[in-house]
Amino acid sequence: MGGELSAASSTVISCYNFPDKNMQTSHHFRPSTWFLTLILLLALGGVLRLIDITDPPLDFHPTRQLRNTIVARGIYYSLLPNADQQTKDLAQVFRNTTAQYEPPIIESVVAFTYMLTGGESYAVPRMWETFFWLLAGVALFDLVRRAVSHWAALLGLAYYLVLPFSVQASRSFQPDPLMTSALVAGIYFLYRWSESCGAQELAPTPGNKLSYSREKTWKWAISAGLLLGFAVLVKAIIVFLVAGAAVAIVLFTLKSRFWKSTQVWTMFTLTVLPPFLFYVVIHPGNNTEYIVNWSVAMMKLLSSADFYSSWLAFISHLFGLAVIFLSLAGTLVSTPRLRWLLIGLWAGYIIYGLALPFQMYTHSYYHIQLIPIIALGLASAVDPLIERVSGQGWAWRVSAVGLIVAVIGYQSWVARSVLIAEDFRHEPAFWKQVGDVIPADADVIALTQDYGYRLMLFGWRKVSLWRLSTDLSEMRGGGQDVSDFSDLTTGKEYFLVTAFGQLDKQPGLKEILSQYPIAAEGDGYVLYDLRK
Repeated sequence: MGGELSAASSTVISCYNFPDKNMQTSHHFRPSTWFLTLILLLALGGVLRLIDITDPPLDFHPTRQLRNTIVARGIYYSLLPNADQQTKDLAQVFRNTTAQYEPPIIESVVAFTYMLTGGESYAVPRMWETFFWLLAGVALFDLVRRAVSHWAALLGLAYYLVLPFSVQASRSFQPDPLMTSALVAGIYFLYRWSESCGAQELAPTPGNKLSYSREKTWKWAISAGLLLGFAVLVKAIIVFLVAGAAVAIVLFTLKSRFWKSTQVWTMFTLTVLPPFLFYVVIHPGNNTEYIVNWSVAMMKLLSSADFYSSWLAFISHLFGLAVIFLSLAGTLVSTPRLRWLLIGLWAGYIIYGLALPFQMYTHSYYHIQLIPIIALGLASAVDPLIERVSGQGWAWRVSAVGLIVAVIGYQSWVARSVLIAEDFRHEPAFWKQVGDVIPADADVIALTQDYGYRLMLFGWRKVSLWRLSTDLSEMRGGGQDVSDFSDLTTGKEYFLVTAFGQLDKQPGLKEILSQYPIAAEGDGYVLYDLRK
């Protein structure tokens, strides 16, 4: 028995070869001060994300937000017992028009909330996304303060909450904010599991004082597996970062003994099983199509130096190049456990970028998961600076606090200004007008924005699409061939144009349409009659 306990104790020590910094508060501040600051930061982050909350979801990547809103509407009308059957059927048709790559988790939450609150509202999804982001912010703070001082952790949290890109992206109605929030919660529990890993190696014996720690270790392991699995289920692209973080922490914690750990295999099963069932068993077709179209077809970009420079320039615009490199520097000086977590996350991000190269310099929301990663590294980078400042005289400490408040205030003002810069409240009325001029049951083809989602959501009309002329269409073989106009419009009664910039890019189409009479025309749209 003594030998077993001695060996187990040795294992416990091996799990803590590199102890993290104690969770300590600066001598110059009381715990109540940093706790109040935490509450104020969370309140600020929440208020920023609820600015202009009732504006239609066109402020950030409208195509994706409109798609989710249409899906949520379809679910809502399917649940509504007294809905008009024709309206219910139409809402379901619109929902089925959108390709399903992920399970409609956030859309279902929003739809059920519509039921409770009495109808559709643009505010509901923003409130839910904000709530999830703030919860993840608490987990992020508690993770970081285990490796650095409370004040460095608060600065990392401030970046996570008030970065203008973070404010825009994290409140948008799409799976990515929930996916990232679940990732943060998952790596938090993974980190806590690593901290308490040694206790699970002890055999349960009478009087074993570490048995409670063993129970806690299982709690962290199960929580980590569930949250990381949920993150991948919400949107599969996060699998690269989940794998990177999990591999790094497990190897750091257990070294080559990881394969003997039942907790590791439990975490693996909980992480892999839910997304495997949905993406491989239930919906393999859509995801195979996604991989072929967005990964395999775009691999040629990896051989171009322009791709890598465009990628770096793009994330520099979102986060600031100096901040990115400062965060990377913070990774190098972090405590060992946090360092390896960050290395795993960064490695996962790089592999993720190589797997989806086109999105890396075209879709900003594909980088939302970088926000907490940069915040973690940033907190480690500024920790020595904060310790140095805390040893200075009161005047210098006050000056440092004033500088930090000024930076946070400026970033908050920029975030607020971006949100109120445009007002989209006129859009629903415009698209309803367009929908009203289209005769009922008419077969229409359209050169329009956002895959026709605006017309579906606001005008309750579905149209066939004439391909847009974009960088993506050129990469995949060019825009719509105008010589096929007759074939593509066979059986169509009307041709709707709302994207006039696109019409100017296709002069051949513009010339052909000029030969047809105009059935209806208004400020922002033209409906051509193809029957004459």
